[in-house]
Amino acid sequence: MGIFRMFTGSDGQSVMEELQEDDPIVESMKACTGCSLQINEQSEFHPAPLRRWMTMLSGQIDIQLADGTIHSFGPNDLRLWEDVTGTGHRTRFPVPSVSISMPLPE
Repeated sequence: MGIFRMFTGSDGQSVMEELQEDDPIVESMKACTGCSLQINEQSEFHPAPLRRWMTMLSGQIDIQLADGTIHSFGPNDLRLWEDVTGTGHRTRFPVPSVSISMPLPE
């Protein structure tokens, strides 16, 4: 399992980093305010609508950053979306995909 965080860097571009299971930021999962299922669709560049943890139940998500790098995630990965400002990211789903979104308080 991989744990990843996407956030807005000082240049306004989204940045992806891998977290370790014992990273203190992983504790923020305890503050989630619920969850919702999402049947996913492609998108153009956008910032995350809110801070949230996400994981795939099925399928695959490809996240493209403004520098062109693409990060692929599946059901074994946990992602923290914090790029709520700036250019954001683009999402693609090469196969039908369902995810769970777990919002964090603001």
